[in-house]
Amino acid sequence: MKKYLMIALMILAIGIGTPIVNAVELDLNSKNAILYNLDENKVLYEKDSKEKIAIASMTKIMTAIVAIEHIDNLDEKLILTWADFSGLVEANASVAGFRFGQTVTYRDLLYGLLLPSGADAAQALTRTVAGGKGRFVEMMNEKAKELNLENTHFTNETGLDEEGHYSTVEEVAQLFQYALKNETFKEIITTSSYTTSDNSMTVHSTISKNKKRYGIDLDYVQGGKTGTTWNAGLCLASIATANDVHYMLVTARAPYNEGPKNLYDAKTAYEYFINNYKNQLVVEQGEKILTLDTLYTKEDSVTFYAEDSHQKYLPNEFKKDDLKYEYDGEKIITSKMKPGTKLGKMTVKYQEEVLYEHDIILKEQLSFDLIKYLKAHIEIVIGGIVVVLLLLILLLILIRKRMKRKHTTR
Repeated sequence: MKKYLMIALMILAIGIGTPIVNAVELDLNSKNAILYNLDENKVLYEKDSKEKIAIASMTKIMTAIVAIEHIDNLDEKLILTWADFSGLVEANASVAGFRFGQTVTYRDLLYGLLLPSGADAAQALTRTVAGGKGRFVEMMNEKAKELNLENTHFTNETGLDEEGHYSTVEEVAQLFQYALKNETFKEIITTSSYTTSDNSMTVHSTISKNKKRYGIDLDYVQGGKTGTTWNAGLCLASIATANDVHYMLVTARAPYNEGPKNLYDAKTAYEYFINNYKNQLVVEQGEKILTLDTLYTKEDSVTFYAEDSHQKYLPNEFKKDDLKYEYDGEKIITSKMKPGTKLGKMTVKYQEEVLYEHDIILKEQLSFDLIKYLKAHIEIVIGGIVVVLLLLILLLILIRKRMKRKHTTR
């Protein structure tokens, strides 16, 4: 239960409470899209990202991660049967090119599943991992529930259009991020080509093939999963890295005509943010962030400094002068405060977005300064002295009167 809770919280981290950098308008062919800055778990752009839609072969992200998590030895060998190819021609499904009777490994099937989007590999995995499609699809839906994907439901392992088979681009992105935490999945999805263990065939990434075929410059795209069906249109879940920023984009329902519009959309979306945003230095290590006055101590004030540097993904035109500093806490430090005392918190904002928060902690013991105290209370001190002197004078007068009475009596 604790494991499931942690996974759910991790998925919710990118699905909830992730402010959009800017409500930009991008000219995309895709009807649904969502783009993340993965480093900050921040939504940069979205377009009908919560709409339930067909997701085509992006389904195979779930097929792959469920299989990986239930296979003990990826290099175990198995023989392909007719069942692994049943119905694929009739459904016009994409295949990796495996052959009846071929001896392959689970690793071969996973590469065939994710790179050329092989439905033959998908059916072979469902048969060998779960005993058939029925139980495997149950496992897919169990995983969706575990990951808190409330708007996702699977009826098959290939992504072919079918009633009751749907998700949203937002939840595909959440699933994709979860899958990428698995090293095997990440290695496969970011590979451009792979030769099977028997050296009989080489499979190629659909993304790589289409980039080369259409001359699309997407060198920053590291990999991903395409998808195509009549209902889903052209789909793409991809990851990219540029200028030390890691991105994820999921798009769906781009039209078929005029080439790979899913790749053109990826170029449009990624390059808008690559060209207009970057990691900006908000706070530099050792930078002065706050000075507080003291009361009756040998130190006139105490200055606090940033313990480390902090970058934030911001527009190219960002200037540090645009930052807003807000301190909430003690305004005066006294010698009664002990080292380790939390005095308050400094918050740095840009256009009302919180960029940096720093606890203000007292590091040293301040020494009480009696002279400063006396100077600050000079009127009280003088008044006290006057009162004492008057009391002494009064006392002397009383003593003299008493002595005079004693002398008269005698």
